[in-house]
Amino acid sequence: MVADLHGFTEQYKKLFDAILVHKPEAVFMAGDLLPAGSVYGRKQSENFLKAYLIPALKKLKADLKDEYPTIFVILGNDDPRCEEAHLNHAQALGLIEYVHNKVVEWKGFYVMGMSYIPPSPFLLKDWERYDVSRYVDPGCTHPMEGYRTVKPVEDIHYFTIEENLEALNQDIDAEKLICLFHTPPYQSNLDRADLDGQMIDYVPLDVHIGSIAIQRFFQKVQPLLGLHGHVHESSDLTGSWQDTINKTNLYSAAWDGQELALIIFNPDNPADAIRKLM
Repeated sequence: MVADLHGFTEQYKKLFDAILVHKPEAVFMAGDLLPAGSVYGRKQSENFLKAYLIPALKKLKADLKDEYPTIFVILGNDDPRCEEAHLNHAQALGLIEYVHNKVVEWKGFYVMGMSYIPPSPFLLKDWERYDVSRYVDPGCTHPMEGYRTVKPVEDIHYFTIEENLEALNQDIDAEKLICLFHTPPYQSNLDRADLDGQMIDYVPLDVHIGSIAIQRFFQKVQPLLGLHGHVHESSDLTGSWQDTINKTNLYSAAWDGQELALIIFNPDNPADAIRKLM
């Protein structure tokens, strides 16, 4: 599992080399995959996908043949949604499984994907939605503000992440459910941001920036796994890249260093996961 590669080809090369060596059955990519700032010029992200990532995946598949893994992909809040067409094309070629807002079956497990994050200070709003209500933390901007690269399919004035999770979770065996969500759950080791002592209009900022909706979902449903990214500094601040909520094991592959953070796990023994910095 990886996250937040932000278009750095050296990170992708390390990932592809590791796949060639270890031959995993699946790879999970938890968003923020395209070059940072690519929204300001679509050509940057489009060229990355067309000129680098899709050809690299084609080569990987040609090298591994029948041992090519299932690669589950979602985008993150830094990734312009207008690039979904390229991901759908990559899926049609058998290179990836694009799973945003979907539940797909895989080898007796279920993979649920979701890119949405709660309101943030960032101005790209393709993947931002209200969390459990229309409340927005100090310093953050409403999902209706900022800009988007595509028109949202839902009424974002009233749509919440909480409602979206309820709609996705239909008669799924929680003990076999793997959640690939860009944002981590609220008040976990994975959503701790470097906001200590910062205030706006004399109001202290919450240092936890994850999703309350996801926190509640994990508390109620207790899926097998939560796979996340988004908050790069969290493991430095908390000392851990993993956590648990009831029966759910949580991992984050977000990382603030130069290395590739690679989470290696077996869904049959999720507590034995390890993180490698490469």
